This record gives sequence, C-alpha cells and structure tokens, in this order.
Amino acid sequence: MSGHSKWSTIKRKKGANDAKRGQIFTRLIKEITVAARSGGGDLDGNSRLRSVVATAKAENMPKDNIARAIKKGTGEIAGEVYDEILYEGYGPGGVAVLVECLSDNRNRTAADVRHAFSKCNGNLGENGCVSYMFDKKGLIQVDKSVISEEILMDKALEAGADDVVEEDDEFQIFTAPEDFDSVRETLENDGVKFVEAQIAMIPQNIVAVTEENVAKNLLRLMDMLEDHEDVQNVYSNFDIDEDLLEQLS
Repeated sequence: MSGHSKWSTIKRKKGANDAKRGQIFTRLIKEITVAARSGGGDLDGNSRLRSVVATAKAENMPKDNIARAIKKGTGEIAGEVYDEILYEGYGPGGVAVLVECLSDNRNRTAADVRHAFSKCNGNLGENGCVSYMFDKKGLIQVDKSVISEEILMDKALEAGADDVVEEDDEFQIFTAPEDFDSVRETLENDGVKFVEAQIAMIPQNIVAVTEENVAKNLLRLMDMLEDHEDVQNVYSNFDIDEDLLEQLS
C-alpha cells in the first residue's frame, strides 16, 4: 500500500502544511459545528465529534472556541449552516482527486473548485467518477524516531488496529473507521505521540508522476484546493519521486 497518504507526506516535506493557525482553527470549528449538528453535542455519544475535538485539542485550540462551536452546531447559539460536499475529479496526469468541503454557499464553492481544476490542467468530474478508487480508513501516523516498529506493532494490534506499515520516515497505523477512536485513545493513553491522526480516504492504487510539468501543475492544484476556505480535506492517489519533489521545492 505504498503511497497511500502521499499528499500528507509531501505537504510536510515541502512545508505546505505551515498554514496559519487561524486557518487550521477555522476548519476545525466548521467540522466541530457540523459534527455537533449531525450527532448532538455529547462527546460520549458522538464519535465524530469526539474525534475532531481531540484533534482540536492537539492543535491547542482554546476550550472556549470548542465549546462555542459545539453550541453553534446544536443550535444553542446562532451560527452558519454548512453543507457537506464531496467533489471528484482528475488532476494533471490523470490522477484521482477527492475534495471534501463544508460550505454555506454551494454555487460559490463549486465554481471555485472547478476553476482550480481547469487552471491546473485537470477536470472536475461527476459524483462517483473516482471515489470508488479510495477506501475510508482510520490513519494514525507516528514518527519512526520515537518508537520501534516491533513495540508499535504490538501496541497498535493489541489496541485493535488492522495493520502497521512503514512509509519513509514514519509508521502508518490503519484501522476500520469504527475502531479509529478507540485505537487512537488507547495509543495516546499508552504514551504514543502522533504526527497526524484522522479518518482518511486511502487510495487503492498509486499513480507515479514523473514529468516535471505534470508534477508542478499537480502540486499547484493541491495547494489551490487546500488554500480555499471551504475545503476541509484533499485526497489523491499520486506519488512524486523524491528527487523531482526536491527540484520543485
């Protein structure tokens, strides 16, 4: 399954994840609001909300911000109503791209996402055109320097994970979506430090991108999508060679 979270890894290597804290908080507040609206404000009874609140705490979001976002979701205080939208398309080189959005204006978001694809030699597609190429899984990423593979494997499998895979400079722990929270909490309580932990769309197969112009346009597309205020997550199935990535960086 090499390359399953390549965009996440590439973002860290090229520094694209050095987003402003305000942008990170905005995305988390939206997610908390939607999670509370769809499943209620009780963390014990709403696994989606519990997971995103854990992520918000890991990003050092103030408790007041979290509480206010939950109240907006439950309707205790006024707030925007966001629609959950999934866009699918093909990027440069024919790679598959999924774009998860939370928007209060579908027309604006659709136009902006379509513009990003066309500007970077990609095409926004119909619903279902690429989503079948991905599987929804829990993904926990751990730096290889902080724990041995044998110890992590024992801890993760005992906690209920499906698999542990070595990828570049990190270990990647996969879980079923319904087991993600319990595995994450068990490992956290056991002192395991994460680089990232999320429910993600994992590609079944990887497309190698070797042409410089294709890679440049592809990374430009990913950056444009990631920078949009309505975009929560972007997933793709590409891999870019380390040397080519270094040139582009």
